[in-house]
Amino acid sequence: MKNKKNASTDSRVFWSMSREFTSHKLPDIRKASQNTVKAYREGLNKFIDYLEAEKGIARTELSFDDFGKANITDFLDWMLNTKKYAIKTCNLRITAIIALLEYAANEDSGNFMAIYLDARTVKGMKVQPGPIEYFEGYQIKALLAAPDTGTKVGRRNQMMLILYYDTAARISELLEMTMDQLHLDAEVPYLTILGKGRKYRNIPLMDKTIQHLKRYIKEFHPIFGLDHPLFYTRTHGCQHALSSDTVETMLKSYCKACMRIGVSMPNHPHCHMIRKTRAMDLYKGGMPLSHIQQLLGHESMSTTSGFYAFATLETLAESMKKANLEGSSGSSEGKKWNDEEVLKKLYSL
Repeated sequence: MKNKKNASTDSRVFWSMSREFTSHKLPDIRKASQNTVKAYREGLNKFIDYLEAEKGIARTELSFDDFGKANITDFLDWMLNTKKYAIKTCNLRITAIIALLEYAANEDSGNFMAIYLDARTVKGMKVQPGPIEYFEGYQIKALLAAPDTGTKVGRRNQMMLILYYDTAARISELLEMTMDQLHLDAEVPYLTILGKGRKYRNIPLMDKTIQHLKRYIKEFHPIFGLDHPLFYTRTHGCQHALSSDTVETMLKSYCKACMRIGVSMPNHPHCHMIRKTRAMDLYKGGMPLSHIQQLLGHESMSTTSGFYAFATLETLAESMKKANLEGSSGSSEGKKWNDEEVLKKLYSL
């Protein structure tokens, strides 16, 4: 974009660049997922709503000048202390604002670079890591058995929960899955997942899951094309993919059903817990974190280790027991304190 005088105060420039950012830059250039684009657009719209309602800035007059550090700081304070939004929600919305300003600065540094550099000094709030939420073994077993397989909807829901757990996919990845992503006749049967950043990853399927899938496909996909959603519902005679809200409601209802028969369940169950449960089960079973990272589709190992690499009471007890046995046996396996590489790792920051 050519440098224009007073572009930072021109409302037409603001709306043109903002729409270009959310409609083209994010999805087509950065290859952001639909969920990311939706979250960024929502964050920007919330800030615009705030500027209009709290600062008296009409939408028709809005410009990049209104995206200065002072207004962003006030917006963060309003979200945290007036609206009591979750810290992660607040941080995501600040990230969306800064990302838009960065785009504007790259397009027209003369008019927008100063605004961007000033705004980027606004830092999000530090999120204190909480305990990892996941289902215990007996809970996930009860949950997978909860759907009424005497009904067609129940059989669909059970298949969805089984595949959700087996693949540790994100709920959005599961619901966007189509028939052509299944490769059941391969030497090692697998499915292909289109994940964040439009990156593909292949997930091997376990034997029991394959058996369930073949029965499911025979009943639910006898004639549909390969581009048809794997999981779907029928409304007013039309078939369409399920929404994440529908699955969240379904999960909560099955948890309540489990509790009615005496199985304790987490107080606030949600879909992402199934993904975490699978990762935790694999971690406790000895799978290397690098493999779990690949399964989950995490770009950074720090994301995986931050969520899953902690010692549960069970794994801690097993490690201590193993150490005691090695120490009492007189084996040199446990005596590695003379190893130079081990010392270097122990005595470093």
